Amino acid sequence: MTNQRKQVVGLGEILWDVLPTGKQLGGAPSNFAYISTLLGNQGIVASRIGDDALGSEARQRLANLGVTTDFLQIDHVHPTGTVQVRVDHAGQPKFEIAEGVAWDFLEWTTAWQELAARADAICFGSLAQRGPNTRATIRHFLTHVREEAVRIFDVNLRQDFFSEEVLTDSMKMAEIVKLNHEELPRIMHLFGLDHRDEITSADALMDLHHLKVVCVTRGCHGSLLINQESLHEHPGYRIQMGDAIGAGDAFTAGLVYEYMRGASLSEMNETANRVGAWVASQTGAMPTPGEGGIREEMAQIG
Repeated sequence: MTNQRKQVVGLGEILWDVLPTGKQLGGAPSNFAYISTLLGNQGIVASRIGDDALGSEARQRLANLGVTTDFLQIDHVHPTGTVQVRVDHAGQPKFEIAEGVAWDFLEWTTAWQELAARADAICFGSLAQRGPNTRATIRHFLTHVREEAVRIFDVNLRQDFFSEEVLTDSMKMAEIVKLNHEELPRIMHLFGLDHRDEITSADALMDLHHLKVVCVTRGCHGSLLINQESLHEHPGYRIQMGDAIGAGDAFTAGLVYEYMRGASLSEMNETANRVGAWVASQTGAMPTPGEGGIREEMAQIG
């Protein structure tokens, strides 16, 4: 059974979200890998931690959660990443991201080349590509994956850590692009394109970059999925909000899980919204499900 699990890689940043209530392990690739593990795939984090207490704690935490940590590099110069997080009155997180940290210096290694060659899916974002070292390593990784490996670009427009070049190159390297309803008009503007509505803009991005699926998330109002043949809109689920941190990453994990199974747009949207809503109803990006597992938790959503 174990060798049937898909190897799903979260490639990029790993960090600690420092909230008023304490610190929570996060970073979109780590969150994605963890939820992928809960859903039944082998979630793998490919990132870099400092040679410090926070780095050791991050590795141990991920290992305890069942996430593969063999591809966490150790940086003896730069510290483990941190983010100061405050949650607004609507439950939405706001971030202040430390710079010059370990994940800004990902290295292309033989071990990572071997991982790229066997990975079934790779999820990467824009935040980790804010600096030239990690940007180059991510591009190396993506050029060494198998042709049939699924490549997901999960847009993450944080502070000023993005550019038209990074967004364009990343979309060219992906087959699935996921972004939220606030990011879509900003990206269209960056590309010099008109933004009339979400469906038209998503279709334009798909044609421009030869994508297979474009996903636009709408917070508590669900999501839009579009491919070359059709589209599907999901209204989302009404929940008792936790802090929403990591909900988008959980959504991506659910989407990718179903995509690799050959599911329809409606099936992808259903699973993605359910798992995203479950995380949004909890505290932190890596909540632990009860004894019944994540499927039981998801079934209680809605």
